[in-house]
Amino acid sequence: MTLAERLTQYEKLMRLDKPIGILLLLWPTLWALWISSNGHPNWIIVWIFILGTVLMRSAGCVINDFADRNFDPHVERTKNRPLAAGLVSKKEALALFAVLTLASFLLILRLNTLTLQLSIAALFLAASYPFTKRFFAIPQAYLGIAFGFGIPMGFAAQTGSVPAVAWAMLAANIFWAVAYDTEYAMVDREDDLRIGIRTSAITFGKYDILAIMLCYAATLCILAAIGIKLGLGWTYYGGLLIAAGIAAYHYTLIKNRGRARCFKAFLHNNWLGAAVFGGLVLNYLTV
Repeated sequence: MTLAERLTQYEKLMRLDKPIGILLLLWPTLWALWISSNGHPNWIIVWIFILGTVLMRSAGCVINDFADRNFDPHVERTKNRPLAAGLVSKKEALALFAVLTLASFLLILRLNTLTLQLSIAALFLAASYPFTKRFFAIPQAYLGIAFGFGIPMGFAAQTGSVPAVAWAMLAANIFWAVAYDTEYAMVDREDDLRIGIRTSAITFGKYDILAIMLCYAATLCILAAIGIKLGLGWTYYGGLLIAAGIAAYHYTLIKNRGRARCFKAFLHNNWLGAAVFGGLVLNYLTV
């Protein structure tokens, strides 16, 4: 394998060709950076978090595929991933994970001590999430914590503290992650049942769609309560209303549980996160 071909496999292992994970990780982080700074974030911190999001999501994909290397060959959607297909070795994957996490750590060294301390917890969450699928009935909730840990880190970086509103936002993100990742898990439900992986789609069973819609509702209710607490304006609630419309559209996609349409709903969550962020930005621009 040439160097160019090997780098291409590393890119696929990091899923840089599939940026949806980066976006789902980035939106709640941006929500936190804007709220914690009253709409005027430090742009150096913003760029550190954007680059850190790319690096940590890439590292998370690498360790996820390492953890699932014996399962992925038996799942239609994942059987051609580099590790599953034997195109990247276990040692290469672990080395790549180490490089990515080190680069992410070096990136935040200029931030305050609290942010650095929280980054250790974030690394643990990212590295341990793939293994929760062995024993945790709803690993998507754990994913929500891992994907949302940029929220307390963002508050810490901007303000030096993590107030109650940050943890409320993290709770909202957990519900959102359970919603969108259950849609994702519905795509692989038959394969996961066969190989013994635990997912929320399996745990919820025939109530999967109801659970997804309730999680969307919980997400938006918590975000609305945060808006009331902070005295945010009508543009913020306009963003939440658009997000609610997007969630309703997702119901039309998943109601028949078709694999392709469930996957489309999962991908479409990017726009839900963007709607909330757009409402935040407009709120601070119009006050």
